[in-house]
Amino acid sequence: MKPSFSMPTLVSGVSRRANIIYLVLMIIMGIFVVRLFYIQIIKYGYYHAAALSDQQKEYQIPATRGIIEAHQGNSIVPIVLNQELYTLFVDPTLVHQPKKVAATIAGVIGGSASNYQQEMQIKGTRYVVLARKLTKAQSSQILAYKYPGVGTQGQDYRSYPDGDLASQTLGFVNNNGQGEYGLEQALNSELAGTPGKLKAITDANGVPLAAVPGNIDRAPIPGDNIITTLNMGIQAQMEQILKSEYKKTKSQRVSALVMDPYNGQVVAMANYPTYNPANYSAVSNPSVFQNGVVDDDIEPGSSMKTLTTSAALNLGAITPNESFYDPAHWVIDGFNITDIKQDGGAREQNIASILALSLNTGATWMLMQMSHPGGTQITGHGIDAWYNYMTNHFRLGRITGIQQGYESPGYVPPPNLADPSIDLRYANTAFGQGVQLTAIQLGAALSSVLNGGTYYQPTLVDATVKPDGTVVKFKPKVLEKNVVKPNIGPELVPLMQNVVKAYLQGGFYFMNFPSNYMVGGKTGTAQVAQPGGGYYANIYNGTYVGFVGQGKPQYVIVVYNIKPNIPGYAGSYGGQPIFADLVHMLINDGYITPN
Repeated sequence: MKPSFSMPTLVSGVSRRANIIYLVLMIIMGIFVVRLFYIQIIKYGYYHAAALSDQQKEYQIPATRGIIEAHQGNSIVPIVLNQELYTLFVDPTLVHQPKKVAATIAGVIGGSASNYQQEMQIKGTRYVVLARKLTKAQSSQILAYKYPGVGTQGQDYRSYPDGDLASQTLGFVNNNGQGEYGLEQALNSELAGTPGKLKAITDANGVPLAAVPGNIDRAPIPGDNIITTLNMGIQAQMEQILKSEYKKTKSQRVSALVMDPYNGQVVAMANYPTYNPANYSAVSNPSVFQNGVVDDDIEPGSSMKTLTTSAALNLGAITPNESFYDPAHWVIDGFNITDIKQDGGAREQNIASILALSLNTGATWMLMQMSHPGGTQITGHGIDAWYNYMTNHFRLGRITGIQQGYESPGYVPPPNLADPSIDLRYANTAFGQGVQLTAIQLGAALSSVLNGGTYYQPTLVDATVKPDGTVVKFKPKVLEKNVVKPNIGPELVPLMQNVVKAYLQGGFYFMNFPSNYMVGGKTGTAQVAQPGGGYYANIYNGTYVGFVGQGKPQYVIVVYNIKPNIPGYAGSYGGQPIFADLVHMLINDGYITPN
């Protein structure tokens, strides 16, 4: 018997499968439609940007760096300018014929074609700098070849119309556009401005297409121009004086500053040896970049006695005309404190002779008077009082905030009364050993005494000029009031004048100044500490701190002579001649305002 078939059942099964397939196809088509709608409509912006990502590259538009200016007579003159040069770069992923391109570049700017070729074939990067500081003509010549992946970018480089003048005070700008050392580092954010952002549409080969206004996302904002407090006439002559003295004394470094004690403005600041910031990359010893005025924190020696005297006077521990019996030595914590130069041995001395003869025993006696008037012992009371004056009144042991990179805070030993040698440590600080301070700290501290008791933050900025031309005058910043009473400065002035007269009478004829000018000062000769403790036997630093003016001190001058190789005392023969030359220059060239 033949099997029987039911046709309607078979047709029905096929129809159901067709319907299922149709339904599945419709669902799949629906998914595609929804996905296309999502991509083309809802996520259009996102995928459009992604599609352009390989063609649209963001470039930074450098801001024009602010220039730096200074005073010259009644004029303001630029001392740091900008010069536009070009950086040559390549995108190795887009360079098709590196050997040919390298040969062309070498033919235009020189250099090694093989080195250029190697750099063009570096993997894993899309930006390789081939050369810097190309001229505009060289840049145009290379771009004219229209090689894919090869481009140049203009960049401002600093130029210095006065060469190495004030170089350590100014600092320099490195190849990345960052300020290094000096004003360039301290005021980098103000000078640098704000970069802009450019979107350059390129073709598949990386060749920029026609620019459109929409390519600039953000326009650059130029940096501020800085008008410094520097007087270029004084600055230039100071540098010549330092250079001459450096050669005479065969020193490691000589530094000096001239500042206005009534507002903290530094009118000249220099060091020797120096360098040309336009060629900073050629410098083999980077220590020459340092501004010794703000980062050579040394033991100042007897220059410190000006501050010890001021503190003792202000505390009422001594009076300007007071006499005392000097035993010519003190035994402190089992050690003898004597004088480098002692005239007459044990005898009556006074405050004037402490400074004129530079008596370490006299400075120690003043610390004893801070401990207990009339006493001959150093106590915790005197140590605390002297520490308070050094750190809180004279602000030693911390930076001044002058606009310079790498300023040193110096060092003041803590008044640890549990230290068995604390009395000796603090006796040493009274005559400038065992304490470290920079020339700018010493100058600012003495200025606060001479001006009546106000500690002004030392500054190199007279004004800033905004990109729109607005001039913002820099106001003197008071960091400390009532440093000393107003009468202490007038009491210290004749004591320091007496030091100058004593040296003149002692045969230092270069200390002879016109009688209608007031000149006072103090030498300092300090032993140089050894790294492992103690002091070198025959290595010294020479310092000098003083003032010049008519009617009142107009300028405070500080000189640091690091390790001069000379016979005699480093302060008297290494620091004092520089001070004298600076004073004569200020007087002879009319920089002292008549009373």
